[in-house]
Amino acid sequence: MHRYPRDMTGYGATQPAANWPNGAKIAIQIVLNYEEGGENNILHGDAASEAFLSEITGAQPWAGQRHWNMESIYEYGSRAGFWRVHRLLRELPVTVYGVATALARAPEQVAAMIAADWEIASHGLKWVEHKDMPEDEERAQIAEAIRLHTEVVGEPPRGWYTGRCSNNTVRLAAETGQFAYVADSYADDLPYWMQFGDVDQLIVPYTMDCNDMRFAIQAGYTNGDQFESYLKDSFDMLYAEGESGQPKMMSIGLHCRLVGRPGRAAALARVLEYFKSHEGVWFASRLEIAEHWAKEHPPVRMARPSEMDRHTFVAEFGGVFEHSPWIAEAAFDSELGPTHDTALGVHNALARVFRSASEEKRLGVLMAHPDLAGKLAAAKRLTAESSAEQASVGLDELTDDERETFTQLNDAYTTKFGFPFIIAVRDNTKASIMEAFRSRIENDRDTEFAQACKQVERIAQLRLIEKFSS
Repeated sequence: MHRYPRDMTGYGATQPAANWPNGAKIAIQIVLNYEEGGENNILHGDAASEAFLSEITGAQPWAGQRHWNMESIYEYGSRAGFWRVHRLLRELPVTVYGVATALARAPEQVAAMIAADWEIASHGLKWVEHKDMPEDEERAQIAEAIRLHTEVVGEPPRGWYTGRCSNNTVRLAAETGQFAYVADSYADDLPYWMQFGDVDQLIVPYTMDCNDMRFAIQAGYTNGDQFESYLKDSFDMLYAEGESGQPKMMSIGLHCRLVGRPGRAAALARVLEYFKSHEGVWFASRLEIAEHWAKEHPPVRMARPSEMDRHTFVAEFGGVFEHSPWIAEAAFDSELGPTHDTALGVHNALARVFRSASEEKRLGVLMAHPDLAGKLAAAKRLTAESSAEQASVGLDELTDDERETFTQLNDAYTTKFGFPFIIAVRDNTKASIMEAFRSRIENDRDTEFAQACKQVERIAQLRLIEKFSS
């Protein structure tokens, strides 16, 4: 048995209704990352200088040395960039991702954030890489980040974003029970829930595309116009989706030392005016979005197929393909994961087993299906699923003439092909079933065997959709 932990489905084709306040068509969420003073630096006890997200193309860590140019670029963010961005954004709801050690070195900036009523979320203890950090060490750093943040800001953080995270980060943050949301994800345009043991953790995804970090990487923006154009295009697409009834969230990521430069700040100012020129735009902090989502869409616990034991899985799904539990048994041993925890997900897992089986095994599945309106139906010996399906189109209330016609067709079809006529009755009416019966009996055996197998799969799919909807 192998379980694949990634959820590649999410909300799928039908997203939940965001129901943003006042019927807003889009939620705009602006993040200002405050990292200056928390970056890699031997003054901070790190092994080398910082090399990430600066004006220095291809920068490398300087082991055991201070990097004067790198330090002064970060200092620009705290000394000048922050205040320029603050002037642009102070009237809007903003979420600050604050590195705790950086906030501790920025008393005036923190006071300005608080005065503007900005949410100050935690961006970890230090702005460093976590991918190779032992779990116990990262857990301890999260705890120290919360403690120091509370000491510096005056209240604990309600949101968390590490950024340079490990595979343990989201789970470790969730285990604290501290956070209304965790933002270490780029997986959706809407918030979603994850489960970690007994904890239901709301994830409010962040962005790397609508992000000024792209000024500091090779595959990024080279001037303010590109940044402005991309943000406007993103807004226009999401706004149009909101007008069509599917409102979403637009995250924008900013850094003091990047967008705080004059040529980039000018583009940001133009973008903000563009957003404000539209009706139905909700500017919100991430905490406001998280609290709204938790109220509108609280977590729902369900029995997840990918987490069932073998006995439970086979008991639940062994009858989906008529009298063929071996299909569910083989599916259980396949690579199931969160993406299979839906009707279509389970159906795909079961159908793959059916499709890859020998013709003899598939014929056995066909033979397990009853005749339409046949002797088993008359004797009330159908499975509950088959009884409900046949009753849904009135096959349990045939006239004498209709029953005689079905009997003759059943006999002729079975004699010719060696298996009963199978059709997904819930896709049909009594008349269309009769028409298909008369048409398909003219097929050659190979064509009809393939058609019967497709109908078996469709019947299973419809059964699962009904099962999951209930």
